[in-house]
Amino acid sequence: MSLAPAFSLESWMTQRLSEVEQALDNWVSTQTPAGLAHAAPVALVHAMRYAVLDGGKRLRPMLVLASFEALSSGDPSLGKAAALRAACAVELIHAYSLVHDDMPCMDNDVLRRGKPTVHVQFGQASALLAGDALQALAFEILTPSDGSVAADTQARLCALLSRAAGSSGMAGGQAIDLASVGHALTEQQLREMHQLKTGALIQGSVLMGAACARPSPEALRGLTAYGESMGLAFQVVDDILDVIADAEKLGKTVGKDAQNDKPTYVSLMGLSKSQAYAQELLASALSALEGSGLRDTQALSALAGMVVNRGH
Repeated sequence: MSLAPAFSLESWMTQRLSEVEQALDNWVSTQTPAGLAHAAPVALVHAMRYAVLDGGKRLRPMLVLASFEALSSGDPSLGKAAALRAACAVELIHAYSLVHDDMPCMDNDVLRRGKPTVHVQFGQASALLAGDALQALAFEILTPSDGSVAADTQARLCALLSRAAGSSGMAGGQAIDLASVGHALTEQQLREMHQLKTGALIQGSVLMGAACARPSPEALRGLTAYGESMGLAFQVVDDILDVIADAEKLGKTVGKDAQNDKPTYVSLMGLSKSQAYAQELLASALSALEGSGLRDTQALSALAGMVVNRGH
């Protein structure tokens, strides 16, 4: 009896990253991309491409595709066009948020993904416009007029992404973060802030992948819980890495949280307890997958491990 080959996250990601990078390159283009109305001004697109291409782990697109594939293993082609668009759209929203977060009016950072931040490279006005344009492009990608994505799927994806990115999600969490500088937060307050600022878009990525494949109620509950644990785990580990990693490895400035007197899990709980909490969240994410009724969750499980154990 032959044994099934062990799952390789690296192999799984290689093909999907190639598809996402190619699609992003096509859609964030100085030419008029297929299915879009017109080309943007060249200077603006250069700033947009700088913000999106040639950097980033693409975690959120990978979560979209892994969630979609976990639900569509019987027919992986069903909904694939929508899933790829969703994967790119969520990455554009993430990229726009980084451009704006790095600006002097917010985190005032000069390094992102191992290179100068967009406002350092192109100026503050261009960075602001590039972020705005990336956000708008995300929703344009989700609403093609060529029939490749059903209208009801377009509506579900736009609703999920707008909620994850807006005042009750990422933007709201960032507002709380800025207002919390210099203030002590309880663990519950810190958790709620990060569930919005970081967790909402990560959970939204999982749910957008699911929305392309019509999940059962049981599967949707499991994926929702998985996404919630993953979103919080990502931020806990981010807080840890801001203390223990070096800028070259992390690709961004380290030690900024303490320098700016920001509340973090490390400042609240200490390093060792924060590391233990990240492992607890990993266990919760894996348990949610086990209870989802889904048979093929290897990619989702491996991505959870990658998130929590990154930097090791």
